[in-house]
Amino acid sequence: MGENRITRIGVVGGGLMGSGIAEVCARSGLDVIVSEMREDFAASSEQRIQTSLARAVKSGKVTAEESGEASSRIAVVVGLDALADRQLVIEAATENEKLKLAVFGDLDRIVTDPAAILASNTSSIPISKLAVATGRPDKVVGVHFFNPATVQKLVEIIPSLLTSAETVDSVVDFATTALGKTVVRAKDRAGFVVNALLIPYLLSAVRMFEAGHASAEDIDNGMVLGCAHPMGPLRLLDLVGLDTAKSAAESMYAEYGEPHYAPPALLSRMVEAGLLGRKSGRGFYDYTA
Repeated sequence: MGENRITRIGVVGGGLMGSGIAEVCARSGLDVIVSEMREDFAASSEQRIQTSLARAVKSGKVTAEESGEASSRIAVVVGLDALADRQLVIEAATENEKLKLAVFGDLDRIVTDPAAILASNTSSIPISKLAVATGRPDKVVGVHFFNPATVQKLVEIIPSLLTSAETVDSVVDFATTALGKTVVRAKDRAGFVVNALLIPYLLSAVRMFEAGHASAEDIDNGMVLGCAHPMGPLRLLDLVGLDTAKSAAESMYAEYGEPHYAPPALLSRMVEAGLLGRKSGRGFYDYTA
């Protein structure tokens, strides 16, 4: 993209997805600022990134020198003000529509370059809803990474009806050329491509377990060994986070009204009980041992 090449990245939210996106960008030679809401969240985000980089060195994916260089390209801050000079800001906050709308309204005010792109890593919320919270809807686009972002090669690019062709070209070039990812383009409909197919499958596994048709282990082994899936649906839910999956399902059910998108009662009860999967230590499996 020549002189318009995106080199200054902002990431809103330093959780599992945000920290992974930040690391991918830094390892690709880009300047990254991660914004968190609180000091303790910022400290956790920084630790998460350093732990991941250390793991990458241990596995031989990067050298110690490359890890150090990537680390030096990432700054973790509290608040959004430090993102004022960013060319691309990727929102990776909790999958909550009200929160994301507020973030986009703030970013529109704070990010000074009118050519800057505001992107969302949402897995299910329509991009047009986020775009109209700003005064630059032509610069708002979905850039959806997959977990873990440092490993998964796919990025979904989702323009809304208001996104300009120039914005789409810029983020496609960013994802493919700068980050080395493979891009699929999706229409701006809840769930896009991957989650529109994946979420009903995951919910079906929950319903099967809830009805007592099979154990969690047998459901997962059936799909891993019978269908060559790398991970069974219930273990995948634990990895994604049961709260994240429930929010995605609710967003798609609100849009389509189709029963197979409705969260099963068991999933709702588990989220209410704080059984969110790996991040809470327990979901369909226990990770505390």
